[in-house]
Amino acid sequence: MRDIFYEIYCSLSQNKLRTALTGFAVSWGIFLLICLLGAGNGLMNSFMGNMSDYVSRSMHVESWQTSKPYAGYKEGRRIYLDEGDVDITAGPLFSDHVDVVAKQTEGTSVKLTYGRESVDGYLTGVTDTYRELEKVQMSAGRFISPLDMAQKRKVIIIGSGQAAELSRGNPESMLGKWIGAGNISLQVIGIYHTDESRMQRGVNIPYTTYKAIFNSDDKVDAISFSFHGLETLEDNKAFEDEYKAVLKARHDIAPDDEMGLWIWNRFTGNLEMSKAENIIRIALWILGLLTLVSGIVGVSNIMLIAVRERTHEFGIRKALGARPRDIMKLIIAESVTITAIFGYIGMFLGIVACEVMDKTIGARAVNIGFDEIRMLVNPSVGIDTAFLATLLLIVAGTVAGAIPARKATHVKPIEALRAE
Repeated sequence: MRDIFYEIYCSLSQNKLRTALTGFAVSWGIFLLICLLGAGNGLMNSFMGNMSDYVSRSMHVESWQTSKPYAGYKEGRRIYLDEGDVDITAGPLFSDHVDVVAKQTEGTSVKLTYGRESVDGYLTGVTDTYRELEKVQMSAGRFISPLDMAQKRKVIIIGSGQAAELSRGNPESMLGKWIGAGNISLQVIGIYHTDESRMQRGVNIPYTTYKAIFNSDDKVDAISFSFHGLETLEDNKAFEDEYKAVLKARHDIAPDDEMGLWIWNRFTGNLEMSKAENIIRIALWILGLLTLVSGIVGVSNIMLIAVRERTHEFGIRKALGARPRDIMKLIIAESVTITAIFGYIGMFLGIVACEVMDKTIGARAVNIGFDEIRMLVNPSVGIDTAFLATLLLIVAGTVAGAIPARKATHVKPIEALRAE
C-alpha cells in the first residue's frame, strides 16, 4: 500500500499542470454542488420559517374589487367584509369545522418613538384570538386580553427588534413604558419574539382600540379562523366553495368571480409548499451532479492520456510479472486520490462560500410593506450531505479510473515495449 501511494505521488508530482487542471475541474464541481444545496436549503428555511408562523390548519379571508358585473352592479366594485361575516364564520352554519375566529384591521405605517429613539412600525388592530392563529411567541410581557378589548385600552405589542432599538439594547425595559405611535401614545404591555427569517415591523393594538381611534364602522379588513375535519384537498376545496358561496351571496358577488373574495388556505398552501420544496431540492441535486460529472469526465480523459503516455511503463511492469489487477489498482487509486483530495478542497470552499452567503445575502431583507423577510436563512449543508458527497466522490473516482485502468490491463507487454 505504501508503494502504491509513493508511485501515485511520483506520478502526480511529475505532471503538476495536468494534475492541477484536473483537480480544478473536480473542485469546481463539488464547490458548485455545495453552494447550490446550501442556497436551496437557505431558501427553503426562509419559506418554511415564514409558513411556520401560522397555524397550518387555518384560513385567511380578505375582500377586494369585483371583476364581473352582477346583480345590477358594475365590475370594479370594492367589497368590504363586516361584522356580519365574522358572525357567520363563527356561527352554527360552519361550526362543524371552524374553531377559533380572529379579525384584524388593514393597518397603517407609523413611527414609534421613545425619548430620542425611533423605529418604523406597521400598526394593526387585532383581537385576543390573533395570537393563537398566528403563533405569536411572546418574549416578555403578555398579549392582548379580552379585557383590553372590552375597555378599548391604549396598549401595544411590539417586536423584540423594535424594543431593542427603542431601549438601546435592553428590550425588556420597554415593558410598561409609554411610546408614541404617530399622534397617539400607547403603553407597551408585551414584546413578541422576532425570528431570524423575518425582521417584523408589525405592532398590534386591541381591535376595538384601533377602530375607536381610526374609524368606528363595522368594516373588517381580514378574518382568520382555524378548522378541523378537513383532511384532504377535496375536503378543503368543498368547504372553501361553500364558504365563498355564502359570503358572495351576502355581498352580491358573482358566483364565478374570483377577485371579489380571496381565501388563503394555509393547509393546502403547506402541501403545495412541500411539493415545491421537493422539486427544488431534486433540481438542485441534478444541476450540482451534472456539474460534478463534467469534472469526473475530465478526470477520466486525463487518466486515458496518462495511460497512453505510460504504455511503455506498463509493458515493462507486465514483463517483470505485474498482474493486470495490479496495474488496474494503481490507475484507479490514482484517480480516486485526485478526486478525493481536490473534492475535499472544493467541499471546504463550498462550506466557506455558504458562510459568506449567510453573512451577506442572508443578512439582507426584502421589504414587503408590513414587515421584512430574509430570502436566505442558514444557507448550509448538513453532515449527512457531506457524507453523501464524500461517497459520491469515491464512487466517481473509481468510475473515472475504471475505463483507463481496463485499457491499461489489455496492453500486451511486447507491444508496449515497442511503443514510443
